Amino acid sequence: MQAIPAGTRAPAADFEVREVSTRNELEAALKLRYEVFCVEQGVPRGDERDGRDHDALHLVALVHGEVVATCRLVFVGTVVQFSRLAVARSARRQGIATALLHLADAETLRRGANRIVLHAQTYARALYEQAGYVARGREFVEANIEHVAMEKLL
Repeated sequence: MQAIPAGTRAPAADFEVREVSTRNELEAALKLRYEVFCVEQGVPRGDERDGRDHDALHLVALVHGEVVATCRLVFVGTVVQFSRLAVARSARRQGIATALLHLADAETLRRGANRIVLHAQTYARALYEQAGYVARGREFVEANIEHVAMEKLL
């Protein structure tokens, strides 16, 4: 498990980002995803739980030992599918999502992949652009939310 260097942490929060290390952390990450996507955004549970979690590398951000953010990486050869970035309402705008994106880059390279693809909700497009992602194609609707396909070459 790797932590992001202190230089990438937001000064407003003391948090750690790393790979999920226990079953309880994974369950907390899945619960957070449900709260953000299904409860807040109205995504149908069947769309949120797509059956890919068992094949994924799950990353989390923790504050005082509690999961406050999560994302997952699914490796397909030299390409990584980045998805399910969720940050608890109380932990937003503190640099945590950016730290998870940096860790995703590091894990992608460490595991031999060199390209990350994702479907970004359009309201979050700037977050991904600041992290080096480039939009591919037109906007589209997925789970009743506007998205744009994006990719990053490492």
